Order: sequence, then structure tokens, then C-alpha cells
Amino acid sequence: MAKLSHSKADILTPVQFIKGIGPKRAEIFALHGIKTVRDLLYYFPFDYLNLTEISTIGSLRKMADTGKLVSVVGTVRAIDIVGRPPRRRCIIIIGDQTGTLPLLFFQNINYFKSAFQLGETIAVSGKINSYMNRSQIVHPRIDRVEVDESNDITGFLHTKGFIPKYSSNEDFRLGRITDTVFRKIMKTVVEQFASHVEEILSNKILAENNLIPLTTALHDVHFPLSDSEKDIARFRLKFDEWFFFQLLLAYRKKKNKVDLPGIPFKIESKLARRLVDSLPFKLTKAQIHVIKEIANDMRKPKPMNRLLQGDVGSGKTVVAIIAMLIAIENGYQVAFMAPTEILAEQHYRTFKRFLDGLPRLYRGLPVNVRLLIGGQRKALREDVLEDIRRGTANIIVGTHALIQEKVEFANVGLVIIDEQHRFGVAQRAELMRKGKESIKVTPDVIVMTATPIPRTLSLTVYGDLDVSVIDEMPKDRKSIKTLVMPESQSDKLHKMMREHIQRREQVYIIYPIIEESEKVDLKAAVENFEILRNNIFPDLRVALIHGRMSSEEKDKVMDDFKNKRLDILVSTTVIEVGIDIPNATLMVIEHAERFGLSQLHQLRGRVGRGTDQSYCILIVPDWLAKLTSRQSHTPVFLHPENRQNSTDLSDSDKQKALTRILTMLETSDGFKIAEVDLKLRGPGDFFGTRQSGLPELHIANVLEDRKIILAARKEAFHLVDSDPHLRAKENQCIRKFFYDKLKDSLNFFQVG
Repeated sequence: MAKLSHSKADILTPVQFIKGIGPKRAEIFALHGIKTVRDLLYYFPFDYLNLTEISTIGSLRKMADTGKLVSVVGTVRAIDIVGRPPRRRCIIIIGDQTGTLPLLFFQNINYFKSAFQLGETIAVSGKINSYMNRSQIVHPRIDRVEVDESNDITGFLHTKGFIPKYSSNEDFRLGRITDTVFRKIMKTVVEQFASHVEEILSNKILAENNLIPLTTALHDVHFPLSDSEKDIARFRLKFDEWFFFQLLLAYRKKKNKVDLPGIPFKIESKLARRLVDSLPFKLTKAQIHVIKEIANDMRKPKPMNRLLQGDVGSGKTVVAIIAMLIAIENGYQVAFMAPTEILAEQHYRTFKRFLDGLPRLYRGLPVNVRLLIGGQRKALREDVLEDIRRGTANIIVGTHALIQEKVEFANVGLVIIDEQHRFGVAQRAELMRKGKESIKVTPDVIVMTATPIPRTLSLTVYGDLDVSVIDEMPKDRKSIKTLVMPESQSDKLHKMMREHIQRREQVYIIYPIIEESEKVDLKAAVENFEILRNNIFPDLRVALIHGRMSSEEKDKVMDDFKNKRLDILVSTTVIEVGIDIPNATLMVIEHAERFGLSQLHQLRGRVGRGTDQSYCILIVPDWLAKLTSRQSHTPVFLHPENRQNSTDLSDSDKQKALTRILTMLETSDGFKIAEVDLKLRGPGDFFGTRQSGLPELHIANVLEDRKIILAARKEAFHLVDSDPHLRAKENQCIRKFFYDKLKDSLNFFQVG
């Protein structure tokens, strides 16, 4: 373990006392969470400039206008200011034995004119371009270097080696904290303080995982001398973040499994058996396996915390209902929380459909399913609340309304949270708290998601939960055929829609927004609904549904569509998950390039739920359809032929759109799609990890760190098993860091 030669206060020194910062700049750093020296040390570079080679000036002629980043060393031969505003500029000529090179400065020209002396040796780096067939560099990075008697050059910071690049923004620019200034500050901090940081891992963990000391890692991550030095430092620091991340998960899992009392359910449920026998289909092997996992958990006297995940249409709902019936027959209520009203309403109708035909409960009453959402009439709401208080409501389906103060459960024994990543930690905790208040022990928890989760991500966000995966689709399901169609072929699309309707099948048409936007010229659901109903399909039954409609209006439309009183349902993404209409065989997604990949996959999953062949048509601009037909991921957007009639998307967004569409064509595997979506969107956007109650990651990257995550997870979970209170002498450094830095996260231990 590293020995301190300074006190801990050195590392906690406010940044304002660091050379180059001061009180005013300290305020800017504070806006970005940088308040102490330690914060600066852990403000890691996001990338590096590889300037390990020094070029001769004469060799630059071959590199002109290639955009290559180069470094050269030369002596100052001339300095002058030329031209008139706005082209007035300072030109510094430097030279070596092979030639001369002009450096151009269009900003702060008076400063640069007086900053250097003739004959002074400087190192510069930048991108080479040419003017009048002569190489030049505009606004290069500059180091004042020294040449000793042996011609060795020292003093490189910005122009040679692996040059760190730090995240910056307008705040830093306004405070004149340029890349050069930032790098100087970091050099000062690293040289003065990195060696005085306390080690936070035991010698045993360091040795078993071939990790370098923390002090070395903090120095080398900022100013590495080689690629391998940089990678070894980053590995160590990534390991630290994942280790403590997984340590929190390990404690949370242990607390849920060991310390908290739960309900030892009797799992023999006559209602569940009758439900399975009455189903018009056979459960898949995967469903049966998952049901056994859940039942075994419910039997134990410790609270269940289980993640139930599966692809679109894999049958998660039936599994959840069987768990509900076990809880109900044991005399407990079930709380089911969904993220949106329309999804809560859909689940409510689904539960009613499955359960209304079952025999009565032992009290001679049917299974009583109630719905609690924000938009209900006062009288109905009061009736539902009273039913919940009395305990006569067996299953309570709702949104955030379930966690409001007026909701008093009688005895919630099972909590099911659908699409958990859409809720914040505090909301999930509140629902579990209400359940615990009603029965004085912790209820069982099932977290459901229709978004397949890549394994690496599940180890981070859901690493404290037991995971059940339904990885098998019902045998009678035909794969959905996915096609891309350009906007210009609307006649062909309308013909296809008519063919499906003539076979007495139904059609979805999905639009990305409700009303026209002045900023983005997209088709809107409301406007196009009128065109479809009045102009294109006046002889057919066309209806509209979107999120701003009242619950009664949405119920009426969905009931009409379900009972085949409608041919075409025009919708926004409110039907993304949970909607199950077996007779709908055609999904048309307008402006498919505007949807996320996971969203496209969920929408596609709304069809293919019956025995007939189903189709998903992705309507895209002609330029994207043309690129898609080439089946290539090559970014060719810059060619003029591909810019015609394109949207206002950036080139980066266009490339992502192409990747999403091609992925939809190439696979229907939700887990593969989730992997691609994770890479496109990044882990934070993909799953709202900031809501998880876990520490923020600064250098770790879930996309790149699978091996590190597994190694750190193994160490963390082993440590919690072998020394749960961290009392061993070798673990005191871990204990100290854990309680100093992560005590706030301990509040979330009971949140599933």
C-alpha cells in the first residue's frame, strides 16, 4: 500500500489554490464537479493525440493537405504581422536543417508577435495544409523546449508523445481555459499530488489481477509514455470503478437475500394450474423453466429479487400472472406498476381476459383486478382506493399513481415493476416501502422488461438481481418479414395494405410525432390520419390513437381494433409495448429513420402474434432506401447524389440511421439488436443508468470492459462472502474508501 508523505488534506486541497486556476476559474471547474485536487486527478482524458514521432520540416511537403497531425522542432527565423483586417495575421517562420515552415495565427496576433525571440527553439504540432504550394500550420500547439549539449530536447507537453485530450465546453472557453492551459494545470497537479494518493485495493487483489499501484496509474493515465503504459493505467482505473460498482451490488444482493425477512409462499396454486390447463397454447420449455425459478424463490423465507426478461412475444405476461396467482392464493395482494397509462390499461385488460374465466377464490369471489391511474374520475378512484385498503383488490395495476400518499395497501406480498428502466430509483423504492408497511416484511419483487438486455449491461445495472431469461419463442409463431420501402412508393404501400385488409387482417401505421413541428418536416399522425381516412381509404374503417387522448377514448379505440371493428389503426409510439392483437399482420412505420433501434424492434413485435404471416414495412427517405439496398455500412453520405432530398440529419445521424435499418433487416434476435443499440446510443442513454442509485463511471465503459467487469465482479462478490464487514487488516483500505466515497449509495440497497 502506498505510503503518504503528505496529509490527506493535500488531496482535498481546493482547486483554486492550484497554479493556473485561482478563485474565478475555480467556479468554472466547480460547475463540472471539480472542486478538489482529487477531482482533478480523476478527471481523465477522453482521448490522446499520438505524436510520438518528430518529423523534419523538409518531409512535410509530402503530407500537405492530408490532414495528418505532425510535430516538428525548429528555431524561430522570422516574426511579422501582415495583411489587413479581417485577414490580418501573425506569421512566425521556423526552420531546421531541412527547410522552413510558416506558422499562422489569426487570433491574439499581438501576443504571438511578442511571445517568442529570434533564434529560440520551439516545438509545434498541428495539421499540415498548403497555400501557394507551400506547407503551413495554422494555430499550432507550441512547446518552449530546451536543447542540451548532446542535442537532447526536453520540455515537451503539447507537441510530443501521447498528448491527453480533456473534455471541454463553453464554460471553460469563456474562462480562457484552453486545451493548452488545461494540460499545464493537469501536469502541475499530477506531478505534485499523484504520488500522495492512498491505495484503495488490497495487495492480494492487486497481485491476483496484475494491477499496477494506484499512484502509477494516476500519473500514466494523464501523461503516458507509450501505448502499453496508457492501456495498463486505464485497465487499473477501470478495474477500480467496476470493483466498487460491483461491491455495492454484492452488498445489495446479500442484504436482500440474508438480512431482510420475506414471505415463505406455499407455491401449490390450484388457480395457476387451472390457468395453464385453460390456455389455448402450450407453455414453452423456457417459460416452464422460468416459472420454476420464480416459484422456488417465492417458496424461500427471504425476499425474491428477480429480473424477468425476454424478447417481444416470448410470453412474459403469462409467467407474471402465474406468479400473481401464487401470491393471491396465499392471501396477498399484488402491485403491478407500469410506466405509462396506456400500458397500464393494456395490462389491466390482459389480466382481466386471462383471469375472469378462472374458478372463484377460496372466499367465493373472482380474482379482483383493479386499475389505478391519474386520469380517473374521482368516484371511480375513491372506489379503487377503498378496495385496495380493504384488501379486496387482489391485483392492483397502475402507474406512478400507486406510490401516492393516499394509496394504502392491505397486504402486498408481490411487487411487479414493468419496464423498470423508465422509473427512477426513488419511485421503485417507494413502491417497495408501501408493500413492506402493509405486511411488515419485504415483499417479493419481479422486474420485467420487454427490452432484451445485453449480458454485460445486466451485470452492471441488474447485477444484484437473479436473472430469468425467456429465450424461446412459441412454436406457432412465424417470423416477421421486414421490408424497406422508400417514401416515393406510397402507391405500392397502399396496395399492400388493401391486400391485407381484403384478407380480413388489420394494419398499424405508426408516426413519430402527434403534430407538425416547425423545426422538423415530418408527417404527423393527426394530419395523415385525416388524409388516410378521407382521401386514400374512404371505404375502410380508420381510427387514430395517441398519448394525449383520454383513457376512455383510448380504451374505445383499442377495444374496436381488438374486436375487428377497425381496419387500420393510426398511432404514435404509445403502442410500442404491451399491445397484443393477433389479427394485426401489417406494421407500417413512417419515418423509420427517426426511431431508435430498440423502439423499432418493439413496434415490429406488435404484429406476428397470430398464426398468419406478418410484415413490418419501414418507410424511409429515398436516399436511405437507396443506401439500404446496397447492404453496406460504408458512410457514403457526403456524395452529392446522396444529399439530394435528404433530411436535416447530420452525417453521423445518417450513418446511425443506416445501421439501425440494416440491423432490422438482418436479424430479429432482440439480444443482438440490443447489443447494436447499446453501441449506437451508449450505455447511459440505453438504460438510464444514472437512475440506478449506483456510482457514476468516469473511465469505465460497459461497451469495452466485459473482461474487466467479470474480473472485478468475481473479486467483489468473493470479498462480500469472505469478509462482509471488511474487518480483515488487508481490507481496511477498501473499507475506508467504501465508506468515504460510497456511503450515499448505501441508501439504495433495498431498491430492486
